Amino acid sequence: MKKSFLLCLPLMAFAAASHASLRCDNGIASEGDRTVEVQTKCGAPASSSVVGYEKTRHGSSSTEVEVQEWVYGPREGGMMYFLRFEGGRLVRIDSKRA
Repeated sequence: MKKSFLLCLPLMAFAAASHASLRCDNGIASEGDRTVEVQTKCGAPASSSVVGYEKTRHGSSSTEVEVQEWVYGPREGGMMYFLRFEGGRLVRIDSKRA
């Protein structure tokens, strides 16, 4: 039993790392949130920009969605947070020390 648990630890760590979130004054912004939800939870970003367009496929058809990057911070400890939105949905949260 203990051996199987130890084998699962790397998978659990990967799963936890792949679903980043950002704690804000009015809630927690998580992957899958809409832009309006993130703005309600975290307020206006320090900066935001359209960085391009991404093609997405749905069966035999494809569409282009807008890609935005929002920046929050620096926050306590000097952390900067970079949020990537595709088609109005939060798809990635990266952080680094300013």
